[in-house]
Amino acid sequence: MTPFTVLTGLVAPLDRANVDTDQIIPKQYLKSIRRTGFGDYLFDAWRFEDEGDIGMTPNERTINRSFVLNQPRYQGAQILVAGPNFGCGSSREHAVWALSEYGFRCVIAPSFADIFHSNCFKNGLLPVVLPKETVDELMAGAADGGFELTVDLPAQTVTLPDGRSIGFDIDPNRKRMLVEGLDDIGLTLAEADAIRRFETGHRQRMPWLFME
Repeated sequence: MTPFTVLTGLVAPLDRANVDTDQIIPKQYLKSIRRTGFGDYLFDAWRFEDEGDIGMTPNERTINRSFVLNQPRYQGAQILVAGPNFGCGSSREHAVWALSEYGFRCVIAPSFADIFHSNCFKNGLLPVVLPKETVDELMAGAADGGFELTVDLPAQTVTLPDGRSIGFDIDPNRKRMLVEGLDDIGLTLAEADAIRRFETGHRQRMPWLFME
């Protein structure tokens, strides 16, 4: 995974509560067996006015010009500010893949669904929980476009354009995964030397287990 340290990026506001994973990436796209190609279908029913299918590109679709992500002022946004309970519904990891491939590196919300929150850390997407009143302030700031935030994961702060910094909490192990760019497998391999030492000692302590 790409390490996450400090990100200064454009903010896109999605002022909706209880956005579920089927709204993030609809079920018809889950037929793909790849982990890529989902960014084109992010928020599919909101971004487009017609129904899509795997293999169709945005250029082949009818764009919903009123949807926030289709507005020119939010093109290239890397930070999504959303309402409470973001990522609820089914546990599909594809939702995180779609957000990441579209270009988002961080989602800020008052709360997240537990499984979605966990899936974010496994795929290099930083979920930041801030108080609702703070999220509302960020939504208002981003409403006219051109609003940037700096998210500093090592310092655990979100810095506003006026220089104010807001702290956020994060589990130390999950923080390490993002800062070092480690998924679950990478986290295990980081302890490869200790694993090898254990295996060597285990063979010496119990050689009968390894007799052929």
